[in-house]
Amino acid sequence: MSILTEKITKTIEKWKNFANLEPNLKEELDSLNEEQLFDAFYTNLEFGTGGMRGVIGVGTNRMNIYVLRMANYGYAKFINSRQKNNPSVVIAYDSRHKSVEFAKESARVLCSYGIKVYLFDKITPTPELSFAVRYLKATGGIVVTASHNPPQYNGYKIYDETGCQLVPELAEIVISEIANSPDPFNFELKSYEELINEGMIEIVSDNIDRPYLEAVKSVSVVNDFNKDDFKIVFSPLHGTAAYLGEKLLSEMGYTCIPVKEQMVPDSNFSTVVLPNPEDKRAFELSVAYAKKNNADICIATDPDADRVGLAVKNGDDYILLNGNQTGALLIYYLASNKKISKKGVVFNTIVTSSLGVEIAKSFGMEYFSTLTGFKFIGEQARLLENVEDKEFFFGYEESYGYVIKDFVRDKDSLQALLLCSEMSCYYKNQGKSLLDVLEEIYKKYGYYQEDLVNIGLTGAEGAAKINRILDHFRNVNELNSEALKVVAKEDYKLKVRYDLINNQKTALTLPVSNVIKYFLDDNSWFVLRPSGTEPKMKVYISSCAKSKEEVLKRVEEIKKEVLQIVNTVE
Repeated sequence: MSILTEKITKTIEKWKNFANLEPNLKEELDSLNEEQLFDAFYTNLEFGTGGMRGVIGVGTNRMNIYVLRMANYGYAKFINSRQKNNPSVVIAYDSRHKSVEFAKESARVLCSYGIKVYLFDKITPTPELSFAVRYLKATGGIVVTASHNPPQYNGYKIYDETGCQLVPELAEIVISEIANSPDPFNFELKSYEELINEGMIEIVSDNIDRPYLEAVKSVSVVNDFNKDDFKIVFSPLHGTAAYLGEKLLSEMGYTCIPVKEQMVPDSNFSTVVLPNPEDKRAFELSVAYAKKNNADICIATDPDADRVGLAVKNGDDYILLNGNQTGALLIYYLASNKKISKKGVVFNTIVTSSLGVEIAKSFGMEYFSTLTGFKFIGEQARLLENVEDKEFFFGYEESYGYVIKDFVRDKDSLQALLLCSEMSCYYKNQGKSLLDVLEEIYKKYGYYQEDLVNIGLTGAEGAAKINRILDHFRNVNELNSEALKVVAKEDYKLKVRYDLINNQKTALTLPVSNVIKYFLDDNSWFVLRPSGTEPKMKVYISSCAKSKEEVLKRVEEIKKEVLQIVNTVE
């Protein structure tokens, strides 16, 4: 019995019968077996926490110009509803396969609906796009990128006029418009060259780089220390931070040793297993450079330059800090050295360690936790503009994303690159490494430890199983055991917090999301959520104890128990 429904078969035939289908897509379509056809056409590529991402190829569930045409139709309708006169959109792209083609196709569609496009002429960091939207007073922005995903992926992120990715209520408007899109094979579009000649597409060259770089420099809080004996190994992992990252460090007086093999844009990311600074293997070349040059730290940014990873010299080796540790160090450094005129507010997400919150509170600051996805932090930064006695102090998430000043409404690896370098050099002048400072923090606030388990579940069946797992966990009575003594649960799909000690229910104010967070009796917690950008389910675990040994043991206990429950779900 065929797995292809009548609806899917009709869609496949439509693609096969389109005479002008791109030759590479036609060739791929003719080569797919039934199972591959099903995966390519069983659904439409959807927006998640990081926009729309998918494998490049043929089909409605793949990244190609036809899927992008419909996405850009929906976005064009959204943009025109926001600004009737002279709407404009800035478009940037990364070093991935098809990024330039997808960026130009997006520009062609937007222009066909009367929207002027500012198109970068080279690969550009995502945070610079966010900056450029406000700098050019545009109505919105697009980045063609799949961030740190494997090479076969590409993606599409959309922004509002504040340089913030669209939050769900705005994304829903775009999605509803996409449903009314014309046939993607019947778009009447002018050529790229015609639109350039008509002035509808304006090329953005280096004129954004300098103001963005100067804004990034303003995040520095201490700069009058000795930098002579301090060395940084820097890698953009074949991505968009290569030029500006090295230039930034050099102009700020730091000795920057670039990983030459990875300074070159490479769509295949040939020197790494994954172009992700969260992956220890991505630092192998950087560490080799660091050992050869006796460097103090290694810093790597992901391909679209919104995430940053940090490795610190420890004897003859280098220790990769996780996102929670780097975030805690940055908050501690900023709170100890930055002067502010209003009450500072720190923003994190519901899957981020509580350590940063405890540090912020000890310095008299407030905090606010959002759902996963930096767009929610960007949204809160905008809302804070109207509060007279408070100011944005720091925003971060455990997945290596940080923003120090909100002239960017997304995570910004260039800001973090500078401040991590400054922080490390500042403490070196005091005879300390970042590992020494982290130990000081642990002794003061407790030993915090986190873990993240990624459970790969691909395709339609994988998505269905993720839902079955989450629905299973909604039965909190099954979770109580020696390792998991649940005192409260927050279900963001139902928007309810259950206090099991007092047997009370309270409403949650964050947006709806298929996420569940459990709080245990020893201040540990764990969270289950589907990835918004990859075919997997994520389990986040966090605990705190009086010693490193004790907290490591506790995290393993929780992980073992949770995964046992996960594995019982068919």
